[in-house]
Amino acid sequence: MATTKEEIAAFIASEFPQTKCAVLDAGNGGATVAHEIGPAELRPGGTVSGPVLMATADVALYVAILAEIGIVPLTVTTSLNINFLRKPEAGARVIGVCKLIKLGRSLAVGEVSLYSEGRSDIVAHAVGTYSIPARAT
Repeated sequence: MATTKEEIAAFIASEFPQTKCAVLDAGNGGATVAHEIGPAELRPGGTVSGPVLMATADVALYVAILAEIGIVPLTVTTSLNINFLRKPEAGARVIGVCKLIKLGRSLAVGEVSLYSEGRSDIVAHAVGTYSIPARAT
């Protein structure tokens, strides 16, 4: 039951109004999201904070999964591991590009590469697992 990026974006806006992530692309086993960066997202030293990078990775994974299984709100993160590789640019949006590695009936695993918008070097890399609730048949 594939879901469009517009349907997912509307769901995210409704259920997670606090997020600053925009859905840029979703489907075909992946997703791309962008997180706006302002003064509140910076840590001392003038770089994007780690929690912002983690949130972007988490949203990218969620969007990629929902694009494949439909809107299943209680699909939840069970594991998220992130490696911070280089300093993101403070003035650029963070772009999260997710590729699903495995999509099963009860678990999904994906990886997310995070970039500063306009740059090709990865600033962080995350791998996450989501639990998918049993659905009525």
